[in-house]
Amino acid sequence: MRNKADRSLMNVTFRLKNTDLDKAFLQGAQEREMDGLKGHRNVGGFRASLYNALPVESCQALAEYLHTFARQNG
Repeated sequence: MRNKADRSLMNVTFRLKNTDLDKAFLQGAQEREMDGLKGHRNVGGFRASLYNALPVESCQALAEYLHTFARQNG
């Protein structure tokens, strides 16, 4: 197991409680022009890369979408 201190702070990984909603989440993200959220091909889940060139507004848009999706899909 890797040391948590060695993990990147620029890549935010997450999973949905209900993996049946993964496709719907990605579709909604694409409709909002959010690309590259699909996680590792073997591990699954999602990954958002938050490197320096990413505007704060993009992070806010992702956070808003996550809240909206959670409310709609409980």
